[in-house]
Amino acid sequence: MADLSKRFTVGYALAPKKQASFIQLSLVNLAKEKGIDFIQIDMNKPLIEQGPPFDCVLHKMYGEDWKDQLIQYSVKYPNVLIIDSPEAIERLHNRITMLQVVTELEIEDETASFGIPKQTVVYDAKIVSESYLNSEGLKFPVIAKPLVADGSAKSHKMVLVFNKDGLSKLKPPLVLQEFVNHGAVIFKVYVVGDYVKCVKRKSLPDVMEENLGKLESYLSFSQVSNLNTCEKNDKYYKLMNLDDAELPPLSFLTEIARGLRRATKLYLFNFDLIRDNRVGNRYLVIDINYFPGYAKMPNYERVMTDFFWDVLSNNDEGKGGFESLQKGSCEKEVRMFVGGKGYGEDEGTLPVSPLKREENENANTIQV
Repeated sequence: MADLSKRFTVGYALAPKKQASFIQLSLVNLAKEKGIDFIQIDMNKPLIEQGPPFDCVLHKMYGEDWKDQLIQYSVKYPNVLIIDSPEAIERLHNRITMLQVVTELEIEDETASFGIPKQTVVYDAKIVSESYLNSEGLKFPVIAKPLVADGSAKSHKMVLVFNKDGLSKLKPPLVLQEFVNHGAVIFKVYVVGDYVKCVKRKSLPDVMEENLGKLESYLSFSQVSNLNTCEKNDKYYKLMNLDDAELPPLSFLTEIARGLRRATKLYLFNFDLIRDNRVGNRYLVIDINYFPGYAKMPNYERVMTDFFWDVLSNNDEGKGGFESLQKGSCEKEVRMFVGGKGYGEDEGTLPVSPLKREENENANTIQV
């Protein structure tokens, strides 16, 4: 139960679209009842001049000027929590280093294994031959993604490439990622501090090798509905029942979530998993996103309010935040990028239940 004698301020700096979806009146009112006041940071004024100092700065803004302002603010107010710190966010925002963090996890689980898809960076698509792809352990089809995800619409434009002709039409630098048939189901795992929610969602359809010759050179993800000669059409999705897709083991998801949280030092993120059809108990992490679309979660207000109350109360009592949440961590020089998406969409519906382990029709909730 919240100590109503305490009050905390969370200054938020979000892009207009993110602010409109996340800072809803229902969140503001519930947080206020629990002793937390959300205050919009005025981006037209220096951050360091705004105050009295916030107890926490919540942000999803980028650029050199904003980076410098966070550094100055952290130096002047070292006890203020920055969620999340730019240096913690940095690693996600190159599409190669984003997934390298997964390879560093040491998780032992007898029920399942995990990894990442094979991928390579291409700077000149015209010189990429099929033999080159083979040398990288890749073959068509492959997913082509911009190398740097800067938060723009362009950075989220991804295509499914079926042959070399399609590859030559793309604009490097880009990442070619192995496309793995996964039964058209993606598992999206959302993390808020130590709270984790996994949901099943429809994804790209499987592509059979015998159909590659019938397809165009490439298709954007928005055009995948045109794969009528392959597996995806209206009947395909109507016949597919998400209830038929088995969820990954709870203990397995718990360990990955905990490992990623410690490795990235992020507290607001999600990661996407697919099940490799070739090996039924093997999963691939295909994407990690900072500060995803929590606002569409039922009861997201309570989840976020509980998170901020816990981390701010612990900080106020000198216990620190969640594990290694660091104060003043912007004092070091940092580089700013922004994360991207995988096979599925980031801003999806996420049913949220009380902070306990549970399983319902399409979702798991687990504590880590």
